[in-house]
Amino acid sequence: MGLSIGIVGLPNVGKSTLFNALSSAKAEAANYPFCTIEPNVGVVFVPDARLQALDAVVHAQRILPTTIDFVDIAGLVRGAHKGEGLGNQFLAHIREVDAVVNVARCFEDENVVHVENRVDPVADIETVLIELCLKDVDTVQKRVDRGRKAAKSNSAIEKLAVDMGEELLAHLNNGQPARTYTLPEHLEAANVLRDMQLLTAKPAFYIANVDEGTLANPAANHHWVNLKAYADAHAAPLVTVCAALEAQIAELDESDRPSFLEASGLTEPGLNAIARAGYQLLGLQTFFTAGKEEVRAWPIKVGAKAPQAAGVIHTDFEKGFIKAEVIWWEDFIRLGGESKCRDVGKLAIEGKEYVMRDGDVCHFRFNV
Repeated sequence: MGLSIGIVGLPNVGKSTLFNALSSAKAEAANYPFCTIEPNVGVVFVPDARLQALDAVVHAQRILPTTIDFVDIAGLVRGAHKGEGLGNQFLAHIREVDAVVNVARCFEDENVVHVENRVDPVADIETVLIELCLKDVDTVQKRVDRGRKAAKSNSAIEKLAVDMGEELLAHLNNGQPARTYTLPEHLEAANVLRDMQLLTAKPAFYIANVDEGTLANPAANHHWVNLKAYADAHAAPLVTVCAALEAQIAELDESDRPSFLEASGLTEPGLNAIARAGYQLLGLQTFFTAGKEEVRAWPIKVGAKAPQAAGVIHTDFEKGFIKAEVIWWEDFIRLGGESKCRDVGKLAIEGKEYVMRDGDVCHFRFNV
């Protein structure tokens, strides 16, 4: 299951610095707009303490957490929907990701040039949102025009596309993203919306990039307070990080990080919170496989059934699914592994209709 989140924002808000910390890839970071043109992609581990706890039981050869691809997309500017500032390229890159995280600058620094010569995180986010909405307006208008031309065929789907499109145009032109549009009660409505591939239909959350001093007391930073109010009003998660500090942490040896975090007043890197927020935003949960070869976390959509989970491991597992042997992760750890769970009746045999839980430890039986 490939999962990707695009990092967007205006130029010089700290996107590339944050990306450098998020992944082992090193995007160029410099004090001028459009430093990033081609998107850099970094694979980020989603932290999960249950992996280590499971490994303490089985002592596997390796531990494999689930991952998310973070894509560092170049800074947008006003007029991007018309191609300004290489806007066509940037918007195309956004179209390819599953979700969007919007980085907003919440720090003052006269040595770091802001593309609009001011620090206003809410205005930054609104600028990006407007550009994405305007691009979506163009996409929806083309779909409406196509639907009207096909009206002679009396196609119910084309009529639905026109009706939805007209509503969406009004919604987008009011500065509202497609993700907040209420779908009509029609079986094909979700498919019509999905086929438009609208940029603002993607789930989104925000990152407040603050100075190090703000981490201990964000409420003292009025830029952060304004952004928090905006995020709450839009029911969007807000993660607070200092990108410059995270970049320093990422450069340290693993053994040196705990003491550095403690000295900085942190219990964990802020990047962990970003990875978890992205995971939750995508509507994902985790199941595990645990054996001598590896302990591994696997991502599945919330509500997925056992055959779908098996298919995440390999498509053949889903096609030939027979049953799933399922143990709750806490039982696996408390009792000391699969065989002991089986002995005391804590291993359940589940069929095709079993809805997976976050934390299930599974062994799938299949026949191809």
